[in-house]
Amino acid sequence: MSLCLVQSRALLGLEAAAVTVEVHLSNGLPNFRLVGLADTEVKEARERVRSALLTCGLAFPHNKHITVNLAPADLPKDSGRFDLPIALGILAASGQIDGARLAGHEFAGELSLSGELRPVRGALATSLALHAGGVDARLVLPPASAEEAALVPGAHVVRARHLLDVVRHFLPQVEGAAAPEPTDGWTRLATGTPSTAAVYPDLADVKAQAGARRAMEIAAAGGHSVLLIGPPGAGKSMLAQRFAGLLPPMTVAEALESAAVSSLAGRFCLQHWAQRPTCAPHHSASAVALVGGGSPPRPGEISLAHHGVLFLDELPEFPRQALEALREPLETGRITIARAARRSEFPARFQLVAAMNPCPCGWLGSGRSCRCSAELVARYQGRLSGPLLDRIDLHVEVPALTPAELLDAPAGEATAPVQARCVAARERAVQRQGAANHALQGEALDVHVALGAAAGDFLRMAAARLGWSARSTHRVLKVARTIADLAASATIEVAHVAEAVQYRRSLPSS
Repeated sequence: MSLCLVQSRALLGLEAAAVTVEVHLSNGLPNFRLVGLADTEVKEARERVRSALLTCGLAFPHNKHITVNLAPADLPKDSGRFDLPIALGILAASGQIDGARLAGHEFAGELSLSGELRPVRGALATSLALHAGGVDARLVLPPASAEEAALVPGAHVVRARHLLDVVRHFLPQVEGAAAPEPTDGWTRLATGTPSTAAVYPDLADVKAQAGARRAMEIAAAGGHSVLLIGPPGAGKSMLAQRFAGLLPPMTVAEALESAAVSSLAGRFCLQHWAQRPTCAPHHSASAVALVGGGSPPRPGEISLAHHGVLFLDELPEFPRQALEALREPLETGRITIARAARRSEFPARFQLVAAMNPCPCGWLGSGRSCRCSAELVARYQGRLSGPLLDRIDLHVEVPALTPAELLDAPAGEATAPVQARCVAARERAVQRQGAANHALQGEALDVHVALGAAAGDFLRMAAARLGWSARSTHRVLKVARTIADLAASATIEVAHVAEAVQYRRSLPSS
């Protein structure tokens, strides 16, 4: 048989498109050609496959013209994931293994020169694509990648450690001979999710700062974004790093989505299963690093923070273009990366926690001497555009603590009871409207947000005096609804609106 077809998958965003690896051997000048819009690392598979076959004692058809086509031809392919299917295609086309027995299997894996199989990124996304598409196929993957793919309930995943382990399983069957016995090198993995509990830093480490802690509790209960404003050393970063622990435990679906995005970037770690991510990119990060990009497109920090927290410290120091790119994902929970030939969509439903100093020196309004002029303060705060600030629900001042306050203050309330209150408030919102309060839009906002008469008058007066936009008014309304849920109140009272209003104060100025 001089032609063999082997099934694999190519990654395009979170999608895993089917790829048929077609291998043809013919007479003619010896050559090894690889076609089908393959990237550089895919074309380098020729050298890896040749060396791996020879090292393993298998025959490489040096005297044949080898053509490998990765179909469909217009789909970009990258990474070394096609090494294994190419090697199996050559072996089947040259009659060394039974090509007919490859049907019903899909393969991915990078080959070392010794024939060992190395992990590939995106294994979990591939397994999810098979499950979502109802494809009944055995997915053969290297160690580490196979354990990722086996997290999908009902998946049929086989872990293969070496090329020879795969070859041994597909050798031509002698009539009457028994099927090959499973070995440690060829193992079907049990599927399902681990039952490990997520571990987060404890909120008890944050002393005092009752106002900021209250704001973080409201944000966690309603899914709201937060901007922390305060001098250096006030505890902004400590609060942000402990915020994920206040959020409800991840569901299996959320954990799979989050892990699939991490797998695309090669960051997935089984020990962090079902732990809400906290991504904290440096303020020198570019717009592409934040929202994703490249060719083919890769997820950015906002997608890696999906179902978790995106912490942007020193917010005004980020490039203006990078910050403005956050506007749409904050509203929609998705990011679409469009290129001339193709577009990819990544999930980006994160909670934004940002932190900044009130001025360049950091001491404005803290009781210490601020050496910044009014013009310098205005220029520094002007790096944040109005439309971006309008999309952040809570603007929270985090005051500096004196040494006496810090040393004498008792430990703060631990994460567990605060999380319990947040979970209870969010459950009230979900039972009432089917989503967290931050997701309310349009008619749902009018239907599910019940304002008392006095509370409505108070909100209209505050919006008129402070000159809020329609978006700001709606966001205050959502925050007030969350505060009412924390108080187990069916209607929004004046006290709830008054507390929500104080979280829309403008930045301090000199």
